Amino acid sequence: MKLIIPMAGRGSRLRPHTLTTPKPLISIAGKSIVARLINDAAKLVNEPIEEMAFIVGSPLFFGKDVINELENIAKSHNSKARIYRQLNPLGTGHAIMCAEESLQGKALVIYPDTLIRTNESFDKSADAVIWTKQVANPEAYGVVKLNANGEIIDLIEKPSNFISDFAVIGIYYFKEIGQLKEQLKIVIKNNTTHSGEFQINDGLLGMMAKGKLFKVGKVTAWLDCGNVKSTISSNKEMLNFLLEDKEELISDNINLINSKLIEPCYISSNVVIENSTIGPHVSVNSNSKISNSTLSNSIVGENTILSNATIKNSMIGNNCKYDGRHNEINIGDFSELI
Repeated sequence: MKLIIPMAGRGSRLRPHTLTTPKPLISIAGKSIVARLINDAAKLVNEPIEEMAFIVGSPLFFGKDVINELENIAKSHNSKARIYRQLNPLGTGHAIMCAEESLQGKALVIYPDTLIRTNESFDKSADAVIWTKQVANPEAYGVVKLNANGEIIDLIEKPSNFISDFAVIGIYYFKEIGQLKEQLKIVIKNNTTHSGEFQINDGLLGMMAKGKLFKVGKVTAWLDCGNVKSTISSNKEMLNFLLEDKEELISDNINLINSKLIEPCYISSNVVIENSTIGPHVSVNSNSKISNSTLSNSIVGENTILSNATIKNSMIGNNCKYDGRHNEINIGDFSELI
């Protein structure tokens, strides 16, 4: 099994945090989005992952530190990382084709824009599986159209009339991903674009036209990390899930001085918390210091110093300094409000 992971986008809706950190490496409940998604994908496929193909952008943004982190994620799953570059933002189909050398055999394509929870297996005998989530407003999403046997026979983007309420979430299984590669080659050769971009859907529709069998995969939770507000909300939901799973969320190596933690919280190593109340639904990353503060439903990055803060619904980047009494803040890496 291979994982194909297109992640070359700049995450503009999550700025200022993505000005210095690629969106898939933003931390949610103590782990990067891409690391959490890969963990879930590994559980989902339930078989060895021989290769992880990461499609990243320019080395000016996706530099050596990013590549090292991705290689370490692959190594933690006894897998090998292969790095490909998408230097021009020409769409999801183009991104996958940047990893053309890896497009053979069984594969899972995952877009690290969201986090998932699922407890269902899937039909590996199908030619392809597209994961979906039932939504209340399908007109806002791309949805699948099903036949009487529950098989996918079409993909409709933001339908004006009801087709189904199964929204496509960006995870795909292929029994032989070479079949998708051949269809995307045709898409690119024929210059079939949407707003100037080559899309994966045209490759999928080409496979359907060839009679390939598509099944539906379902998730129980779909957590969006598209912007600051949704990322804070996803951090909250993930902490709730991890608490239910009885996962250890508080490091043994913290200094808690005259302070209170309200679960669920994630507190990483080498964090100092003094005269403060933290939680619920707060994630504090390593080497940060918080004093004389009250925090709830927020994310605090690494090496950040907070003092005299009463904060909720906020996202604070890495290497920041904040001293004040604002109620809601959103500051990116290396910022100071003193």
